[in-house]
Amino acid sequence: MVERWTVPGSAPALFLAGTSRLLRPDEQVFEAMLEGWRDQQLSRNLGRSTIKPRLDLARRFLRYTNDFPWNWRPMDVDEFFADLRGERRAHSTLRSYQSSLHMFCDYIADPRYHWTTVCENLFGTHPAQVFFEWNTATHTTDYEGRPARRALTKQELQDLFDYADDQVQIARRSGNKGWFAALRDAAALKTAYAWGLRRREVAMLDLADFGSNPHAPEFGVYGVLYVRWGKAGKGSTPKRRSVLTVFPWSVRVMSQWIEQCHDLQSSGARNSALWPSERSPRVSKEKLGARFAEYRDALGYPDELTLHCLRHSYVTHLIEDGYDPLFVQQQVGHSHASTTALYTSVSSDFRTRTLRKVLDDSITRALALPDSGADS
Repeated sequence: MVERWTVPGSAPALFLAGTSRLLRPDEQVFEAMLEGWRDQQLSRNLGRSTIKPRLDLARRFLRYTNDFPWNWRPMDVDEFFADLRGERRAHSTLRSYQSSLHMFCDYIADPRYHWTTVCENLFGTHPAQVFFEWNTATHTTDYEGRPARRALTKQELQDLFDYADDQVQIARRSGNKGWFAALRDAAALKTAYAWGLRRREVAMLDLADFGSNPHAPEFGVYGVLYVRWGKAGKGSTPKRRSVLTVFPWSVRVMSQWIEQCHDLQSSGARNSALWPSERSPRVSKEKLGARFAEYRDALGYPDELTLHCLRHSYVTHLIEDGYDPLFVQQQVGHSHASTTALYTSVSSDFRTRTLRKVLDDSITRALALPDSGADS
């Protein structure tokens, strides 16, 4: 009989004590492992949106190997990720998958969680780590994104916004009831660029998230945007930051939307979400991303461009316009200047103008010099 020395009530304790019914022990142990790993991650204060994809990935790896974790082998890792490479997955995606499965194997192979003892008793073997430095991807570069995921040029950006406005007018003239959604999404896309926001940050904005900036009174009540749903670090709550308004035109866009358009289709109490939806309190980030993709395709822009490129464009255009890099870094909420640098993709137009200015200045200075070949 196995001695009850594990934590009372824990999943391993139930298996070791013989108090858990084992109709299908392999499946029951695997699901209990996932539950335990889920609880471990929750205790680290990780979000459920982070944990669920990891659990799903572990189940997917099991289906691929057609075997349970205590029988996994390094060659299973090789074959699984070789197949994923055939699906043209991004390098960063593959490395993320490997990292997640590595953590799962660390958990079930750690003797402090007693899954090794459970498996030895039930199956005559135990789980072990199968992800190693020599069979997993390494992080070799600072930036692993696709090269085509770049900032839009100012002309491309203007064309995008003009196209979005045109869709509103076309829908209204034709009596299409989707005109309001088109109007909302056009304003949302402009907002994403005007304040350098991520998808979730845009979607989660509320009416109360704007305030005045005493150092820029010309912007009125839209001088500052308070972002409450910034990207969180591991195990932390969403980061908050304040973004100062820099584009005068963005104030006109926001005042028109909030003061004239926001409540046009609202019924009853005023919706506090900045971007209301007909079927839910607020539009989802997926809907905003799909709208951007629709307009991108219509304009013939590369498929790799996403809504996040508007944030890249914001950083790039501020740098091009001469804003201090530290100011830009604080505006977008980056902890490190190196991160902001990765977002900066100075346009060829800007480089051409810079080169032309340097050459013209050189020629001007040369013409101003005394003639070195004068008669002596």
